[in-house]
Amino acid sequence: MSGVTVTFGGLVALSDVSLAVGPNQVLGVIGPNGAGKTTLFNVACGFVRPDEGRLRWRGTELRALRPHQLAGHGIARTLQDLGLFDRMTVLENVLVGATRHARTSFWSGLFALPRHGRDERALTERAMAMLDELGIADVARRPVASLPYPVRKRVALARALAGDPDLLLLDEPASGLSNDEMAEIGELIGRLTARMSVMLVEHHMDLVMSVCHDIVVLDFGKVIARGGPDEIREHPAVLDAYLGEDVG
Repeated sequence: MSGVTVTFGGLVALSDVSLAVGPNQVLGVIGPNGAGKTTLFNVACGFVRPDEGRLRWRGTELRALRPHQLAGHGIARTLQDLGLFDRMTVLENVLVGATRHARTSFWSGLFALPRHGRDERALTERAMAMLDELGIADVARRPVASLPYPVRKRVALARALAGDPDLLLLDEPASGLSNDEMAEIGELIGRLTARMSVMLVEHHMDLVMSVCHDIVVLDFGKVIARGGPDEIREHPAVLDAYLGEDVG
């Protein structure tokens, strides 16, 4: 992302924002309320089209990016409101994320061709593997609506991971979690970097400081600091933006 500017009417939500996610690294985006974090995430996901600037991924410019195109570029996302299908089971929700790997067509399923059955079994195995990795395989057949919020957050993450992305975009993954649950998510994010890059927008500083390799700090839509956790923790502009609060 380079030189991204977004305006809503007369309000400048982002002003000349540039950032990059390194291979197998975690990039954190932080800032006070109203700093532009949500707008930045929406630009990265294709929900908001910038007035100026460019999005590039793996050497290709993503022009007029739309959310449904993310999977084709090897990008997956989670949303703050989860976006799950409450009347479907956990497994069915995760299968939605795994369809990127489907090898058969609509017509194969319509006519119940043998290759469709093999494809369906392979996708189910992939989905179950993600549920097992997140420790929720035991609720695979339960409706999502019957589960507590922290478990539903894991379902949303499993759905994103089922597509085997190269870049995972996480929108406030720690919101609504206890300290223990937050620590577990942090450990999981750390393990994920063995096979993908991660960008997260988050306001829980303890999670950000523990998992991120690089951090970009926004304030009033502008980048006021960037660097590693130790650098950001002591950065004067960051301390000022957070009204002198301890960001460690």
